[in-house]
Amino acid sequence: MSLQERLLEDLRDAMRQKDELRRTTLRMIRAAVQNEEIALQKPLDDAGILKILATQVRQHQESITEFHRGKRLDLVEKEEAELAIIRQYMPQQVSQEEITQMARDAIAKVGARGPSDMGKVMGQLMPQLRGKADGSQVSQVVAQLLAG
Repeated sequence: MSLQERLLEDLRDAMRQKDELRRTTLRMIRAAVQNEEIALQKPLDDAGILKILATQVRQHQESITEFHRGKRLDLVEKEEAELAIIRQYMPQQVSQEEITQMARDAIAKVGARGPSDMGKVMGQLMPQLRGKADGSQVSQVVAQLLAG
C-alpha cells in the first residue's frame, strides 16, 4: 500500500470514528500533497510525500518552540498532538550514533579533508538520510567530524 493510499484510508477511518484531530491533520497533509502535485503537474511518489511530511514536521516543531515562547500552552498541546500523528507516517528515525557512522563513511568516500568539504559530504549523505534524520542534526554531526 502506497503512502498516498494509507493517508486516504486513515482519513476515512478518522471520519468514521469521528476523530476530529486526526481528521483535520490528515486533511492538512493531503492538501499539502495535492498542492505539490498541482505545482509539479504530476502525482507524487512516496519519496515526494515523505519530503512534504518532513516539512510538516519541521513547521510543527518551529510552531511548538514559538508557542512555548509566547506561553500559549493550549496551542503547544495541539501542535504536539498533530506532530505525533504526522510522525506515524515518517520512517523510523536513525540514532545519533548511526548518523555519526554514516557521516564517517561519507567523509571517507568523498575524501573530505576539512570544513570546506562539507557540501560534498552532505551531498553524499542526505539522500541516504532524507526523512530518517533532521538535516540540521546531520549537518551538525558532519561539521563536528570535519572540524575535529
